[in-house]
Amino acid sequence: MGYGVVDDGGGSCRALTYAAVETGPALAMPLRLQTLYRAVEALIAEYRPDVLAVEELFFGRNVTTAISVGQARGVVLLAAANSALPVAEYTPAQVKQSVTGYGKADKKQVEAMVCRLLGLPQAPKPDDVSDALAVSLCALAAWPLEQRMARLDRGGGGST
Repeated sequence: MGYGVVDDGGGSCRALTYAAVETGPALAMPLRLQTLYRAVEALIAEYRPDVLAVEELFFGRNVTTAISVGQARGVVLLAAANSALPVAEYTPAQVKQSVTGYGKADKKQVEAMVCRLLGLPQAPKPDDVSDALAVSLCALAAWPLEQRMARLDRGGGGST
């Protein structure tokens, strides 16, 4: 599972940390999920993000993979809920649109823009890490607007 923590630090985006949490296939699924949960908990405790962003689950042809991804996504959402951290969810097309300006961009275009926006010398590996950074950048751009819209929906005012 890739992750990325980004900050806009006054206008320019920068990656605070990014990597992948990897679990071995020999490890039983409950222990793999526990490893992911603990890693997300530790990231939340260390970086105290304003929002946890996740990509909405896309069901491909491989049902087994979709179930495993759904389970992993569930422990991430649980870690956010246990930390009272708001969650923002974005479709793959929303992430691509936000990062590249084109909702049907390919993986290489997304990787290139992630590198450009964050000043990275090369695309992080595995691909899940670049994807996670792209989701983080999407949230960084969209979350302030989403918060203002939520206040308006609740009947509150708002200024910018």
